[in-house]
Amino acid sequence: MTRREDAAREAAALGEQLRRNAHLYYVLDAPELPDAEYDRMFQRLQALEAEYPELRTPDSPTQRVGGKALEAFAKVRHKVPMLSIRTETDITPGGASAFDARVRRELGLAEDGPQVEYVCELKFDGLALNLRYEQGVLVQAATRGDGEIGEDVTQSIRTVQQIPLRLHGAAPPVVEVRGEVYMRRDDFETLNERQREKIAAGQKNEKVFVNPRNAAAGAVRQLDPAIAASRPLSFFAYGLGEVTPPEQGGPAHATQFDWLQQFHAWGFPIGTQTQRARGAIELIAFHETIARQRDALPYDIDGVVYKVDSLELQRRLGFVSREPRWAVAHKYPAQEQLTEVLGIEVQVGRTGKLTPVAKLAPVFVGGVTVTNATLHNEDEARRKDVRVGDIVIVRRAGDVIPEVVGVLPESAARPVEQRGPVFTMPHKCPVCGSDALREEGEVDYRCTGGLFCGAQRKEAILHFAARRALDIEGLGDKLVEQLVDANLIRTLPDLYKLGFTTLAGLERMADKSAKNLVDALEASKKTTLPRFLFGLGIRHIGESTAKDLAKHFGKLDAILDATEEQLLEVNDVGPVVAKSLRTFFDQAHNREVVEQLRACGLSWEEGEPAARAPKPLAGKTFVITGTLPTLSRDEAKDKLETAGAKVAGSVSKKTDYLVAGTEAGSKLDKARELGVAVIDEAQMLEILENGR
Repeated sequence: MTRREDAAREAAALGEQLRRNAHLYYVLDAPELPDAEYDRMFQRLQALEAEYPELRTPDSPTQRVGGKALEAFAKVRHKVPMLSIRTETDITPGGASAFDARVRRELGLAEDGPQVEYVCELKFDGLALNLRYEQGVLVQAATRGDGEIGEDVTQSIRTVQQIPLRLHGAAPPVVEVRGEVYMRRDDFETLNERQREKIAAGQKNEKVFVNPRNAAAGAVRQLDPAIAASRPLSFFAYGLGEVTPPEQGGPAHATQFDWLQQFHAWGFPIGTQTQRARGAIELIAFHETIARQRDALPYDIDGVVYKVDSLELQRRLGFVSREPRWAVAHKYPAQEQLTEVLGIEVQVGRTGKLTPVAKLAPVFVGGVTVTNATLHNEDEARRKDVRVGDIVIVRRAGDVIPEVVGVLPESAARPVEQRGPVFTMPHKCPVCGSDALREEGEVDYRCTGGLFCGAQRKEAILHFAARRALDIEGLGDKLVEQLVDANLIRTLPDLYKLGFTTLAGLERMADKSAKNLVDALEASKKTTLPRFLFGLGIRHIGESTAKDLAKHFGKLDAILDATEEQLLEVNDVGPVVAKSLRTFFDQAHNREVVEQLRACGLSWEEGEPAARAPKPLAGKTFVITGTLPTLSRDEAKDKLETAGAKVAGSVSKKTDYLVAGTEAGSKLDKARELGVAVIDEAQMLEILENGR
């Protein structure tokens, strides 16, 4: 056997293995080969085809990315027109009933006659394609166009991994498979993140895409296939164009559902939610089921499609005005609409985050009337260049907060003098007037008012009353909301001015509950400095840092007056934490709250700064999981931190020990996987005693 024959045999085997594993990976989501092995095989096939160009076939896996950039798209006349289907404007269950009634009427079926069988599919929000295969090999991909004439996008479509270049198994001489090319939501977000990085790096002619459909359509219509290959596209098959008839070797299928199974056998993905249904009741059930699942799907849909299953009945029903009588699209409320920006305001969240919000002319989107939409942060508002008076695209999906996706191009193209000013985040909190700061590396501005800011009041009180802070039993979400809404509490010291009579007079507050809360408030006055510091809710100050601060300085006043440089001397306090502390205590109203709490009787033991003795477990990281025999997790954590160890919440390569009790779960598996030392409570106590 000659060297060329050996190469041809090897290339054929590699091509078959690569096609099979690409199908397993991209269509069935069940890969068998490691990525490195797939890459090795792919590179070997490339090398063989470079040495023997005649081995490079149109269906070779290496031909998914390649070819020269086109100057223009060639026109393609569809052998079988790509007709659109009728849209049912009634988005209620009545839309399904109306379609079934029309079908039955056209077929001349009596009211008490047999139910019509349908196939129910998802209506994907992408770009319709016609894929032509001859002798099982993809020879042409074309867009719908006007239904009669589309554009040849074969080079771009070859880059879509879910579209087979050669059909699996036996194939007719000619078959055209139709479907939708689309972009998954996660792929869309990844693509846009990459686009933002390019824009930030100063690359011109780059843009952030408005929605997955536009991104998918733009990727398909790239004259350069290399650009199309960089855009993550997916595909679902759902329809048939030209096909060789059965008497000449084509498949003999009698139903739409059978054709879908054939597409899957040939290597195409089909919608997993696709199912058969009998009569209007089952059509309605499908519409309602998918409506509940819609927001959780990994891709966008704008409705469902009902098709009469029997091909013979489809032929009997025929067409009207170039639309099939045997199919209909039953839509859901639109998730995107156009409206005008009437103003831009800044809202302050419960944690002090400042968010720009577009005030909109009312618009019905996603099933509700929307008048506000988030702009997320200053960078996003500027990137999208949203201004007052602009016509914008607003999106709302499910319970997600409505957002401004982008500005309509015609609106953005208006002369500068006709548009509002560029949005700039205020440097003062619009609620309390405190400084609004943006930390280095952060995208959000935050109010530094903390305890003083009305917008943060409920969250501040709940945090202050938490078990690891002042531990005020009985002061839960609903009661705090009631107290704040009744204006009985404006700031933390007001808690200690609440009396039995006031509390007992609240709705759903019994005398015993009121007395218990008064007692809990009184008991909370005797606390510790770490608990008090943690309870103040200072950004970046967790329990461990509060303990380190208390140990290092000994007294609250020393912490209040410490410089950033002095704060940086504390164990595990870096520049971000030091700046956050200094900013908080530099606000006069925050200091006033602290002094008022002291005046209310809150106290703790103070002393001189702890001696800077070496800590035996300094530099060691522990993780605790499961139930320990004698110690609670908090007690074990305190012992370890006192010895200088860091107690983390998750296992990583940096973990030195996992302390495992009974019912240890995934953390134990992770530790074993990473080779982290696993110890029990007794071994932990021994390490604490020996200091190593």
